[in-house]
Amino acid sequence: MDIYTFLIAVVSIGIGWGAAVFIKGALGTQKIKDAENEAVQILKAARTKADGLIKEAGVEAKDLLFKMKSEFEAEAKETRYELKKLERRLIQKEENIDRKAENLEQRESEISKKEQSLTDRGKTLSENEEKYNALIDEQKIQLEKISSLTAEQAKELLIRAMENEARYEGAKLIKRIENEAKEEADKKAKKIMATAIQRYAGDFVAERTVSVVQLPGDEMKGRIIGREGRNIRAIEAATGIDLIIDDTPEAVILSGFNPVRREIARLSLIKLISDGRIHPARIEDVVKKVGQEVDTAIKEAGEQAAFDLGVHGIHGELIKYLGRLKYRTSYAQNVLQHSVEVGVLCGIMAAELGLKEKLARRMGLLHDIGKAIDHEVEGPHAVIGSKLAKKFGESAGVVHAIAAHHEDVPPSSVYALLVQAADGLSGARPGARKELLENYIKRIEELEGIANSFKGVANTYAIQAGREIRVIVEGEKVSDEEAVLLSRDIAKKIEESLTFPGQIKVTVIRETRAVEYANK
Repeated sequence: MDIYTFLIAVVSIGIGWGAAVFIKGALGTQKIKDAENEAVQILKAARTKADGLIKEAGVEAKDLLFKMKSEFEAEAKETRYELKKLERRLIQKEENIDRKAENLEQRESEISKKEQSLTDRGKTLSENEEKYNALIDEQKIQLEKISSLTAEQAKELLIRAMENEARYEGAKLIKRIENEAKEEADKKAKKIMATAIQRYAGDFVAERTVSVVQLPGDEMKGRIIGREGRNIRAIEAATGIDLIIDDTPEAVILSGFNPVRREIARLSLIKLISDGRIHPARIEDVVKKVGQEVDTAIKEAGEQAAFDLGVHGIHGELIKYLGRLKYRTSYAQNVLQHSVEVGVLCGIMAAELGLKEKLARRMGLLHDIGKAIDHEVEGPHAVIGSKLAKKFGESAGVVHAIAAHHEDVPPSSVYALLVQAADGLSGARPGARKELLENYIKRIEELEGIANSFKGVANTYAIQAGREIRVIVEGEKVSDEEAVLLSRDIAKKIEESLTFPGQIKVTVIRETRAVEYANK
């Protein structure tokens, strides 16, 4: 029973008691007695109810107290468990600390023993070092007496011997590395060039500049000369080409340095002969008309070459200069066809190396553009061509490749070296160029003479039509290392002294023979 219920019971008793008094006073004595009896009954009932409420409150209070006591005991039990757990952990930590302290003491003792041992060994080593130094000094004195050399002199001799040995080994190593690098580079270069040749399937056409015009008969010579030579003078004045009319049967020879003018003169003379009307006025008309036709053909030839290679954006004047190469030959090889071939080869090799294929083709196509005007301007055609390309807006890379393809300017880019390789490949392949027998023999003799001029050379042989020269040296005069330098010197002198298409391989051969006889 709670306080609130208890108060209600008390209030109820008071109310009942008050009601009884009130009824007693109001109803009189009889009624008072009845009321008192009733009041007593009410009071008894109230007391009974109050006692019941008090008992219930006591029971509830006992239950609450028991519950609180149980909860307290549970919390106390859990707290005691945690405390015991912490106590065990502290005891374990204390044991670990004790063990570590024991280990540290043991290690400290061992270190002290080792320090003492090292101190003793240091003393022993110092004593031994003193003994050994004394022995070494004694040995040095004895060696100096035996060899009649001081220690410095012996040291110098030893250093020299080691230095010579190191130089020898270094030279062998350098030679081996150089040979391996050359072999690898040669293999890769040959592979790229072989791939370029295999992939290039263009037909080779060697258009020779015709300098002889065939006549239907010898009487035509007189008509070409004309009265008092007026016709031949008109032809020479209009074309700038000399006509040579000699005893050659049914032929007239055209002579001039400008291949375009020579072609105009040739075509004009053929038209005049076929027409039959040969006089100064007709000559001027025909030469003018043929000149226009040749100009058109030149432009078309240049445009066709650029189109075949897929090269665009070349200046119109540069296209005309390119077309003029159609009438120019080098060792009987048509220069325009050669330029197209170099462009194709450059593009293929650039593609193999992962470079810009179109740029390489452009450089290859324009590399000999200087030959279109080299008879009018002094200087190497490579330098002339580079200036011409720069004038008409070509890039610095193209200009450099043109200037460097014959080493007039040192090459400073991969593309310039590609143009050199493609130019040599196009000119050196079998059947590309022709050479007079006298010039060929003279070049072979000069080639062998250059190699024979070096010291230590025994024999020299030019092979593969002058594309390779083999030099046999005397083994006792030229070492292996000197043979490497000799090949370079010979190649350099050949480049400085001779003019030749493509490249010449120089091979120096050194043989060492050891002979011994077994006798009984």
